[in-house]
Amino acid sequence: MDMIPLKPERKAQLEEYAKRRGQDPAAALDDALAIYLEWERQDFVEAVEGIRRGYEDVKSGRTRPATKFLADLSRKHALKQPKQPNKTRMQCLNGCCLSMPGTLACGGL
Repeated sequence: MDMIPLKPERKAQLEEYAKRRGQDPAAALDDALAIYLEWERQDFVEAVEGIRRGYEDVKSGRTRPATKFLADLSRKHALKQPKQPNKTRMQCLNGCCLSMPGTLACGGL
């Protein structure tokens, strides 16, 4: 078995964790690591699927302007109405285009 160095605080936590579960520290670490890695894998899968669904929505035109979404959200939750963006021209953070707010040619911010 390969040795993995642990900080003293982490070793104490592991020993307490193992003791509460009636396991030796190696078995407790293996269980905890397996649970975490499965959770992390599932989280990754769900994030990728959410991004894929969002991309498909954009490709299919199932979107709405952010100002409409924010106004609807504010009404639904009785929040203060957001200010409407001013109509002055602005430059994106990349410095490559000058445009109206929300319509930057580069897609940048």
